[in-house]
Amino acid sequence: MSETLISDASPRIALVTGAGSGIGRATTLTLLRAGWTVVLTGRRVERLHGVIAEAQAAQPDDDLAARTLAVAADVTDEASVLALFDAIRVRFGRLDMLFNNAGLFTPAAPVEDVSLENWKLSVDTNLTGVFLCTREAFRLMKAQSPQGGRIINNGSISAHVPRPWAIGYTATKHAITGLTKAASLDGRRWNIAVGQIDIGNAASDMTVKMRAGTLQADGELRTEPVMDVQHAADAVLHMANLPLSANVLTMTVMATTMPYVGRG
Repeated sequence: MSETLISDASPRIALVTGAGSGIGRATTLTLLRAGWTVVLTGRRVERLHGVIAEAQAAQPDDDLAARTLAVAADVTDEASVLALFDAIRVRFGRLDMLFNNAGLFTPAAPVEDVSLENWKLSVDTNLTGVFLCTREAFRLMKAQSPQGGRIINNGSISAHVPRPWAIGYTATKHAITGLTKAASLDGRRWNIAVGQIDIGNAASDMTVKMRAGTLQADGELRTEPVMDVQHAADAVLHMANLPLSANVLTMTVMATTMPYVGRG
């Protein structure tokens, strides 16, 4: 397969799910600084517009109105995802990179106390949402010219080693690894590169509660080191900027001394 590069003169179109906060927000701002055009999506459109305003304040001489599109969408809902990708087709006509970032934690609980509602919420958001966006990205990337693109899935340290009382989150993140590998295989013939980034303890909205301590395998509650979320965003940018002839299948970016190696 020949190397495919997007011309520097051509806009590079990225879609970031869960773009309104945390890793999604940091990645969106980083992509915009690097010259990407970004479609931001999440359930709360006002948060998406807030991120765009933040980018505009940092880049006052840049016409970000032409390089951003905020679309409220629920990745767990098929009709909502279809509408999101229709909006991308209408506005930009193509998609060069999808960052499947949207995800959530449900309340920590031992397996016997996990409700079916919370189990389904984990699966619907962390797994089905990634599948729906990946499916629609494949459809668009196969049809566009030049053909192909890149998909980056936000896995987790929990895609490898679980935390206590997190069966739904752990199961879905393990499943993301399988989805990433299957999509990477299926994407080869269409010049679609699929990879996964596993992020450990990036300081964001989702890790605020960790400041009060995190349950460890030995039953103790201890605080854990965190890293600046910008490091995660920079890693995503590195993956996104590769030519389609090269792919980071898996990458782990973590706070150096967090309890991952040796967890338990």
